[in-house]
Amino acid sequence: MRYNKIRKMDISDGPGVRVSIFMQGCAFNCKQCFNPETHDFEGGKEFNDKTIDRVLELCQNENIQGLSILGGEPMHPKNIEGTTKLAKAFKDKFPNKNVWTWTGFSFDKDLKDKEVLKYIDVLVDGQYVDEMRNPTLKYSGSSNQRVIDVQESLKKNQIILMN
Repeated sequence: MRYNKIRKMDISDGPGVRVSIFMQGCAFNCKQCFNPETHDFEGGKEFNDKTIDRVLELCQNENIQGLSILGGEPMHPKNIEGTTKLAKAFKDKFPNKNVWTWTGFSFDKDLKDKEVLKYIDVLVDGQYVDEMRNPTLKYSGSSNQRVIDVQESLKKNQIILMN
């Protein structure tokens, strides 16, 4: 597994000041993707335990509200194991900070039974659709994407959207 980049202080990918990691590799190749350099599974840098340690170290800053995991595609079968390991390590170390993740996969169709959801607070799901582009949306790019409260959705066994 590989990652593209880490942002130490990101204010555009989730609420507050965050650490963001962009996983490398995506098979969706959405038209007008804002991150096409993350599509190649062979690009970027090796993702390993040192990467996780670096992310956790950056998240220790008291100004950091949470971790954002984007892509590429963090939930692709080639990436989901590393995404799960990172999200779990983050929640173990920072139970009061939140994890936001963006994916082209569907929460209810593709991810509902995946372990990674135990460690994610908010999931923005659905592929970006350029014809449904909506620049007024706060955390997604197109109107088909959903901003899901994962823990409430798991408890209630139905999709609960964030306000």
